[in-house]
Amino acid sequence: MSKKTKTAYQTIGFWERNRRSQGYLLKKTVRNIVYKIARAALLFGMCFMILQPILNKISISFMAEEDLYNPMIIAIPEHFTKANYELAAQFMSYGTSIINTIVVSLTIAVLQIAVCTLVGYGFARFDFPLKKFWFLCVMLVIVVPPQTISTSLYLHFRYFDLFGIIEAVTGSSLNLRDSVLPYYLMSAGCMGLKNGLYIFMIRQYFRNIPKELEEAAYVDGCGTLKTFVRIMLPDAKPILTSCFLFAFVWQWTDKFYSKMFLGNIKLLSTQLAMIADRLDFYIVNTLGNPAGASIGYTNCITSTGTLMVIVPLLILYLFAQKGFVESLSTSGIKM
Repeated sequence: MSKKTKTAYQTIGFWERNRRSQGYLLKKTVRNIVYKIARAALLFGMCFMILQPILNKISISFMAEEDLYNPMIIAIPEHFTKANYELAAQFMSYGTSIINTIVVSLTIAVLQIAVCTLVGYGFARFDFPLKKFWFLCVMLVIVVPPQTISTSLYLHFRYFDLFGIIEAVTGSSLNLRDSVLPYYLMSAGCMGLKNGLYIFMIRQYFRNIPKELEEAAYVDGCGTLKTFVRIMLPDAKPILTSCFLFAFVWQWTDKFYSKMFLGNIKLLSTQLAMIADRLDFYIVNTLGNPAGASIGYTNCITSTGTLMVIVPLLILYLFAQKGFVESLSTSGIKM
């Protein structure tokens, strides 16, 4: 159909065009409308399921205790208050905890991504003895939950020694618990939180990059390390950004390793877990109420503390979402 004929056809009324197409135009239009409505309803439902709990926590966090038990109040508080945030910040030692959490999460995430990038690139590009066996071990790190080796980890770092050398020299082993050192050692050895997943993601990304790029660099005189640093790493920025965000967020909210190794370091995840007990102690000993905190008020302060924990992550995502989305769109690169 020429452009002139198409323009003349579009000037005809809808029903006339539908008659000429023997009803096909009407069926197509109805089908498109139904598809758009179904897609909009599905997207709205998914967004509502994700946002509704957060919106509910935001509403509750500004309610006074009497509003929690008022059946007439659903979303908008009648007695608006900021005291819940003040109490939550006090119980969690928010200033100290957030600084410690940022330092620990940032350093651990950087160390994990640096090590996992080297290992993932090695699995993608080099052949070495027992390669399939070692990659199977990486898969086991992903599949096996860390709780199954918690006892071994505890004993290993509680009585830390290197082939008996430390005990032979000093007369006793080292106790590395209640410090961040075990975290760094595990992350450096690719046994940190979710390290197996990062290795797998980075390996898959490097495997999809054409080998001709490296071969051209070798021809130009670049060695293996220089090719990796100057050719492969810049191209892998999207996947490294995604892995860094995953590592940072998982470390930010981790309680398992934090309780096991960082008991004396105040972190948001561990402080949030104790907020209910501290609220009850505050109600009984400071306010002199022997009944303690009610269930509704405890949930209110816990929800407030949860919001204070996740808000920095939302801010981080707002600044890093471009790189995260770019990694998702380029992860399907073809050779």
